[in-house]
Amino acid sequence: MLRLALRLCPPRLRRPAGPALIGLAAVWGCQAEAPPEPAPPPAEIAELEEAGGASGLDPWPHGAMIAAADSRAVDAGLEILRQGGHAVDAAIAVHAVLGLVEPQSSGLGGGAFLLVHERATGETLVYDGRERAPAAIGPDLFLEDGEPLGFLAAWQSGLSVGVPGQVALYKAAHDGHGRTAWQDLFTAAIDLAEAGFEVSPRLAGFLANERLRGALRLDDEGAAQAYFYPGGEPLGEGVLRDNRPYGEALREIALAGPSAFYTGPRAERIVAAVTSDAAPGGLAVSDLEAFTVKTPAPLCADHREGGAFRICSAPPPSSGGVAQNAIFGIYQRRLAGVEAPDEAARLLAWVEAQRLAYADRDHYVADPDFVPVPAEDLIDPAYLDARAETPAVPSGPAGPGDPGTVLARGPLIDMWGRDTTAETPGTTHISVVDFEGNVAAMTATVEAPFGNGVMVDGFLLNNQLTDFARAPELNGRPVANAAAARKRPRSSMSPTIVFDGDGALVMVTGSPGGNSIVAYVSKTLVGVLDWGLSAQEAVDLPNVIARGERVGVEASLEQGARWAEILRAEGYEVRDASGEMSGLNIIVVGEDGLDGAADPRREGVAIGLAPEFRPPQAD
Repeated sequence: MLRLALRLCPPRLRRPAGPALIGLAAVWGCQAEAPPEPAPPPAEIAELEEAGGASGLDPWPHGAMIAAADSRAVDAGLEILRQGGHAVDAAIAVHAVLGLVEPQSSGLGGGAFLLVHERATGETLVYDGRERAPAAIGPDLFLEDGEPLGFLAAWQSGLSVGVPGQVALYKAAHDGHGRTAWQDLFTAAIDLAEAGFEVSPRLAGFLANERLRGALRLDDEGAAQAYFYPGGEPLGEGVLRDNRPYGEALREIALAGPSAFYTGPRAERIVAAVTSDAAPGGLAVSDLEAFTVKTPAPLCADHREGGAFRICSAPPPSSGGVAQNAIFGIYQRRLAGVEAPDEAARLLAWVEAQRLAYADRDHYVADPDFVPVPAEDLIDPAYLDARAETPAVPSGPAGPGDPGTVLARGPLIDMWGRDTTAETPGTTHISVVDFEGNVAAMTATVEAPFGNGVMVDGFLLNNQLTDFARAPELNGRPVANAAAARKRPRSSMSPTIVFDGDGALVMVTGSPGGNSIVAYVSKTLVGVLDWGLSAQEAVDLPNVIARGERVGVEASLEQGARWAEILRAEGYEVRDASGEMSGLNIIVVGEDGLDGAADPRREGVAIGLAPEFRPPQAD
């Protein structure tokens, strides 16, 4: 029997008008396609599927879906899924294209956190490809005459470049889960790089923005200037732009693996770009050669009576596992005694939960290989019970709590000085569910828009080390997130997977957005899990960021304006956060199938393949 693909395809570079539901009887504006002959999965996977999975699970009935920042990248990942690829294979193919068409957000010169869930075994894993500091740096990395450098001076310098982790993460994750041949993961990106891609409105807008152009050095640095500002003019929307050096880099990585990036001439060119900067960094080829991907356990917590939901995200130095569990846990506790809470009650509980979780995150979260991070204590039910009782003080910032004291393990709060590093939003997020119900949730970054601004072999280097605290001490106490040799800077990236009490998948979520990522992702968790919203309705909610003294609210939206007035009436200082750009890409498992959503504030799409399209060899 001929199997057909039902593809939910919105216009290019525009989100669907509503939620993307798999299992619809008809799909407007799309053509059904006959699947190509897929490569057979490994024998052990086939055996598991034939037996209904290692745990006796029924076959996954919901089809497959990808939500990411660009339709061309999603197309590349869908092609991998059509051929029987794993969610991890698709995520790599998606990201390889994003590094080309969305260079302002991520790429080979950056890093990522990836969560993977294997439905057959019930296992959830983390791949930590966070950039590392070079061996030659110390806590005074961003000090000049004893004073911290300004952010712009630190950002636009060789000092800011960490060892990229993206390519190593690709390989580690593929070794653990991949079904598609390694070299085939990069075909779509190589073809686009060589034939050319149309410059998107968002990329063109970044390049034409005079204020941003003045802050960046893209148009006064050789390779980047020639690429982004040919003839002195920014690339315009719709212009066809090739990137042959990027294609060649991918071709060599496809043939030789990560060694084509971390050793040899390419590694030497990366180091030369960093060390020849006017403010040179300490990166050495030996730093690239020594890079390894960490595979820690995810940080998970159960929520609601009886553990109705289990939220899992990346552990430190990511903030995801700590902050997402803390926000949702405190939120539900603050509402526990409220009968039939209305919109205002829910909003106030969520804002206070954010303020308290951000304060703890700012104080404690850093690289656990270098400083003790009480991650499990910060989401311990007893600590969240106590934290939720903290009185609201809208007129000032929330302070950190002390889980050591609450849990009778000895005080922790005076170990560190609070860090309020302002991370910038050069990031992307990819959510994938494959035909077996396996999941990949990857948030990747080069840190600021266009990273460090220096281009090598068609990709931009990161400025990830500016995620360290530029001042290593505060009030005479060390800051947990201070720079150190080989240390990973703290991250707000929060790739998140939610399960129900039986371990079944509920949703996959994540976003770019600097330190606001924590708030953006928590919005989707509260919206879907507590407010009962669809994926798109949750994404479309006004953004609210409650970190520090003021609460940012997306007041340009009607609901956001109403929320701002509610908060002002309660004594909060509110700022307009309408200019902040979330980029949420989420997938929710609904009664009618997969419900996908991409953020209307960017150019993403959520596209699904119906169950009937599942490759024959995967049956």
